[in-house]
Amino acid sequence: MKPLFSLVLGLSLVMTPLVHAKEPTTPISKQEQTKSVPLDRAAIEASFKADAELIRNTYEPKLFSFPAYVIGHYGLRMYRQTLDPKYAMSVWMDMARLTTRLDKFEAEVHTPEQIQKYIDKRIGAYEAIYGKRGKRGQLRYKVTKKMPEYLFVALDLLSPLARANEYGLKHKNDAKFREILRRYDFKKFATNKDMIRAWAAQLANQVYWLRQMGEQDVVDDFIKAFKKTYPDSKDKKLSKKQFNNKIYGMTHIIFAASEYYKKPVSQQEFQWIFDYYRKHFDYIAANSTKDVVAEVGINFLLAGLEDDPVVFKARQTVQSYIDRKHCMVPSPRGNPDLISGEHRNTLSIMLLDWRGVHDAPTYQNNPKVFKEIPYGLEPL
Repeated sequence: MKPLFSLVLGLSLVMTPLVHAKEPTTPISKQEQTKSVPLDRAAIEASFKADAELIRNTYEPKLFSFPAYVIGHYGLRMYRQTLDPKYAMSVWMDMARLTTRLDKFEAEVHTPEQIQKYIDKRIGAYEAIYGKRGKRGQLRYKVTKKMPEYLFVALDLLSPLARANEYGLKHKNDAKFREILRRYDFKKFATNKDMIRAWAAQLANQVYWLRQMGEQDVVDDFIKAFKKTYPDSKDKKLSKKQFNNKIYGMTHIIFAASEYYKKPVSQQEFQWIFDYYRKHFDYIAANSTKDVVAEVGINFLLAGLEDDPVVFKARQTVQSYIDRKHCMVPSPRGNPDLISGEHRNTLSIMLLDWRGVHDAPTYQNNPKVFKEIPYGLEPL
């Protein structure tokens, strides 16, 4: 928006004193004066889509050189948005990735003794990697070492089970995996304030995944605890990282409720979130990550609120993040690495060129995508 208006303004300032144009003999009505506004708006909207394409063209030629998780994350979202079969291979790779993990658990991590050994090893590795890396890593380690089973049951086991469920599939060992899930009280994780401060977005995903799969339903308990952990009245007392964690948690409540862009959400059901965004968007944009700003805009799109002013603001803000030299949204420090930046750039594409919600890809609705599924998965 700014470059367009700057150009128009600059031309007017340069041309006026040189041309000495006469005043028009016929006064221009207010109605005629405003006719240009929609044209400007249309040009700006077109620039959003063009920039989404710019980022796509940066990522897609190199996509299959990325790790499987990154390929799956990008490809699944692009398929879900566009229904373009060119992303089907990315979806297959995502299925293969989650099957590999579940196969490993079936073979090596299923008895109580094996699970405990896995948990001990996992928390030890987590300490080595994250225990001394930044405040968030330290917080997560400090909190999670009191509930180390969370790393196994919530982060490592539930996630691939839920993804398979999204696809309309299940692992051949699904019944036993569900039995393992039921050994753990997820309410303990989801209502603990320290856990929320460390894992807000992840917990939002997990409580909705459990509901989606027909397992423990602790969604309402989590949301109640989340509000108590992050009362709006204490926003200004939060560190920047904790404020970002709060908004990240809120965006993921909406994402998880939509089953990740598969279904629309009701504004009324989440009125407290949308009202908060409208009231505090400028503060959010100034104090949150680029990923989170894009997520806020997408939350409105999931509720069918594309005309809400927050969407336009979010799009303009994200557009301003684009590094024109590297044709993508870099990290806060300016790092243009494509792999580490895939998450924020995928979100940026979706925000700038939203294609709606689609219950896809699923085994039932998109059989061509699932013509050959990795061994170990089967239809629900």
